Amino acid sequence: MKFINIGFGNMVSAGRIVAIASPDSAPIKRLVQDAKEENRVIDVSCGRRTRSVIITDSDHVILSAIQAETITNRLTTDTSDDITDEDCDEADE
Repeated sequence: MKFINIGFGNMVSAGRIVAIASPDSAPIKRLVQDAKEENRVIDVSCGRRTRSVIITDSDHVILSAIQAETITNRLTTDTSDDITDEDCDEADE
């Protein structure tokens, strides 16, 4: 399982991310407002300006102060240092 740092020590599972968007467009603003009304918003911006909106497969909307491009780069960067369940199984043999 791979976790992505989304700012201020907060992490989200990479496998749960459906989309990462900029909060500037009207459809994203409506999506965030609807999610707030339904209590599905997780705000991890720590009072700073929201620079990215992360949508998860559980329909939660995460607001982050980190740029969408930065989070995308962290998501796509090959981290060969990550230990997977398969690596643990091989180490036991």
